[in-house]
Amino acid sequence: MSLSARRVTLPAITPIVLQKRVIKVYSEDETSRALEVPSDITARDVCQLLILKNHYIDDHSWTLFEHLPHVGVERTIEDHELVIEVLSNWGMEEENKLYFRKNYAKYEFFKNPLYFFPEHMVSFATETNGEISPSQILQMFISSSTYPEIHGFLHAKEQGKKSWKKIYFFLRRSGLYFSTKGTSKEPRHLQCFSEFGNSDVYVSLAGKKAHGAPTSYGFCFKPNKAGGPRDLKMLCAEEELSRTCWVTAIRLLKYGMQLYQNYMHPYQGRSGCTSQSVSPMRSISENSLVAMDFSGQKSRVIENPTEALSVAVEEGLAWRKKGCLRLGIHGSPTASAQSSAASLAIHRAQPWFHHRISRDEAQRLIIQQGLVDGVFLVRDSQSNPKTFVLSMSHGQKIKHFQIIPVEDDGATFHTLDDGHTRFTDLIQLVEFYQLNKGVLPCKLKHYCARIAL
Repeated sequence: MSLSARRVTLPAITPIVLQKRVIKVYSEDETSRALEVPSDITARDVCQLLILKNHYIDDHSWTLFEHLPHVGVERTIEDHELVIEVLSNWGMEEENKLYFRKNYAKYEFFKNPLYFFPEHMVSFATETNGEISPSQILQMFISSSTYPEIHGFLHAKEQGKKSWKKIYFFLRRSGLYFSTKGTSKEPRHLQCFSEFGNSDVYVSLAGKKAHGAPTSYGFCFKPNKAGGPRDLKMLCAEEELSRTCWVTAIRLLKYGMQLYQNYMHPYQGRSGCTSQSVSPMRSISENSLVAMDFSGQKSRVIENPTEALSVAVEEGLAWRKKGCLRLGIHGSPTASAQSSAASLAIHRAQPWFHHRISRDEAQRLIIQQGLVDGVFLVRDSQSNPKTFVLSMSHGQKIKHFQIIPVEDDGATFHTLDDGHTRFTDLIQLVEFYQLNKGVLPCKLKHYCARIAL
């Protein structure tokens, strides 16, 4: 019996080639950068590419924003969202833009939920035993079986009209509802205002001017496939705290556990920007820094917190002395004048200093980068040309503190507390209040900067 071999032809496997597209991303100073990206790139991947290309430090606050100028609104593009899908919803004639900037408040509600969910706006669908902690409220948002109910008055723009009406709203897992009878939550009195599945929530940038809103704290729902002003469902709150609560709750109800995963695992991208390719870059995590003692023959890690703080203070004082010598403070009139001129101008190169911007512009920048405690910038005073102003965020409000110059023995110092604490330049002042609360409501934590791409 003879055996014959039979050739089997396997079908050819065609490799999947992801189509690439060119996208344009803008920074706050309107400079832009074009990127060729695959079709499955996420917002986090785009941020990672720009961080690497521009050698920025990644502190997980860099964010991609969708800006729609024709209706005056914008929103945070969530880290997991596909950027090309977002762009596919834009109209051909719309001049929409992607912006790349910091947003310190993006995941702040996971760290400090108490600031985002005030007690008078939160209730629960089922009876609870005892008090509910803020962390439990977050768990309820993420859970699919339970939910906290957000409620309160909002101004709603009537469809097809210029008028606004104050109505009582309820936010539930199935959507946003309003009561047709006062504050009643009976099913027969509730009507659906908007669902989350086919729409996104945006923050209004010029609600009073563009839409005639009664307050400046506007937000809206926009259907994914429509973009005209008539398609927007406009709302506005009485204060920033209320608006932040509504928008944050909507994000949590829409994305749930995905938002928590974005927060806990910021490097899980789809297009290759994973932790393996990014982790060797610089990190500013405080947990990765340790105090070291190099005074002996062998170096050692300082484990005692009190000793580490003492060493840090001593090093800071030594650095200040070296800095003074470097600036040329030798007692001569010429050297003193040169030092004074240098101290007056040295702050201009700092990323936290904004030359000649108005109070309103300062507030806009801080709001854009997140109303988190300690977000700050320093600017020239408009009312007094010889002074500066420290603008900062605390308790979801923006506060302004005047930095006054004081003279002593011919030398000029800067102070926030009527001369009790003095600094030779603004850099010293900022560094001091980054470490010490002093007369401020909290320490300076995140500086507000305009970056260029």
